Amino acid sequence: MKFNTAAVEGLEIFYREDGDPGTPKLVLLHGYPASSHEYRNLIPALATRFHVIAPDYPGFGNSSAPDPREFAYTFDHLADVTAAFLRKVGFTGFGMYVQDYGGPIGMRIATRHPDWLEWLIVQNSNAYEVGFTAAWDGLRHAYWKQRTPEVEKQLEAFLAPATIKQIYLHGHPKPELISPDGWNMDAASLARPNQRRIQMDLFYDYRTNVPLYPEWQAFLNKRQPKTIIFWGQHDMFFTPEGGEAYLRDLPRAEMHRLDSGHFVTEDSGPYIAEKLIAFHAREVS
Repeated sequence: MKFNTAAVEGLEIFYREDGDPGTPKLVLLHGYPASSHEYRNLIPALATRFHVIAPDYPGFGNSSAPDPREFAYTFDHLADVTAAFLRKVGFTGFGMYVQDYGGPIGMRIATRHPDWLEWLIVQNSNAYEVGFTAAWDGLRHAYWKQRTPEVEKQLEAFLAPATIKQIYLHGHPKPELISPDGWNMDAASLARPNQRRIQMDLFYDYRTNVPLYPEWQAFLNKRQPKTIIFWGQHDMFFTPEGGEAYLRDLPRAEMHRLDSGHFVTEDSGPYIAEKLIAFHAREVS
């Protein structure tokens, strides 16, 4: 695996890369509160078949984290930067793996550049109202309606190391299989300067994703990209029904319901790699 950076719009975008450039291209888009580190084990397994890249968004992982007073941390902006990054590294036709935040970023890219999307992998990334668990109540019923310091103070719990650890462990039947490297790296990242404001800006901006759900659903329904879904059934953020909802618009999608949580790559990586590679060989190649 190689660890690179690309200069994009005055930022240094970090990315992990592996595989033969002559093989089909695959982009892995990470979730919250993670980075491309989320895919550290999956990338080498997929590199036997694909040319894989996994970037860190601005403000995450090893990418630049400009001051939020000077850089708009919105999903529209992150999608713009990520699309510019993909164009910069020559990825303008690819399979796309989306998890959590990777969904709203990836779906913006796909709807703006529909010719780029060759096939789709969805993993615990919401695009349906039914997908929200009760963990979103504070955002949906308070913060998105009125952004106040009082509500932000309550939401700071989502940045706490103990909560980050719980995001990794929740719903996993064998938590001893989950490496602490993930939550410790994320906690260290969220302890950096400006991170509270960066993450609160994104928590607040997540509200802009929900009105786009019908557009994304219509896009999937019309284009019918070859799709495989991996859904951790015990995710603290997204319900099993949120995964099943994709089948309304993608009835031919291949669904894998995993006895796992938010980060299924932590305990189901080999299974995901095997099924993903087989799906591409059978349905896409």
